[in-house]
Amino acid sequence: MLNTVTNPRALVLLALLASSCLPLNAQEGIDAASINESNTEVTAVEASKASDKSDQQAVREEKQQNFVERKENATPLSERVEDLKKAALELNRDLLILEEDLLFPANTQVAIYVSVDIGKFFSLDAIRLMIDGEMVASHLYTEKQNSALVRGGVQRLYLGNLKTGQHQITAFFHGYGPEGREYKRGASFTLNKDQSPTMLEIRIQDWITRMQPTFKFKEWHL
Repeated sequence: MLNTVTNPRALVLLALLASSCLPLNAQEGIDAASINESNTEVTAVEASKASDKSDQQAVREEKQQNFVERKENATPLSERVEDLKKAALELNRDLLILEEDLLFPANTQVAIYVSVDIGKFFSLDAIRLMIDGEMVASHLYTEKQNSALVRGGVQRLYLGNLKTGQHQITAFFHGYGPEGREYKRGASFTLNKDQSPTMLEIRIQDWITRMQPTFKFKEWHL
């Protein structure tokens, strides 16, 4: 027969020993559960970090793509400057045309141009233009300007207004011929101005048979 412990103090001691001495299997289960829980927390943290890294990489790639697209679509500064210059020149041209239309209406407008044909026997040095006895224009020519005229250039010497009717136009020329020979010549033209714009050309030509220049007016009908 088992001995029955009736001492209260002994019963308390036995109860404490029984509660503190858990089975080995139960203790191992608790430790495994704690390890699994810790591993789960570590895995979750690592997954969160990986997700953050992936989001950051995606943002960087998107920014890089946007930068490349902006760079490809951006117009170089030099091209923008050239476009602005071209627009400014076109605007200036339109303003000049508008100014001429306002200052020189078609019914009173007269334009006089100078041209050179061949130019072997005369090098233009200066020209004076008079209309109805009043000097309205003059010009001194450089070697470059003479060369441009000989190559086919045309110079606008005068642009102004004349009322309808008859007008006397006279041009005086100063220049040099072969061997530095000095020339002073004059030419006149009678203009009958009407309501349409008038354009005159003063043409300096070589007279080959006489080896000297000639000066003629020609009226162009627009």
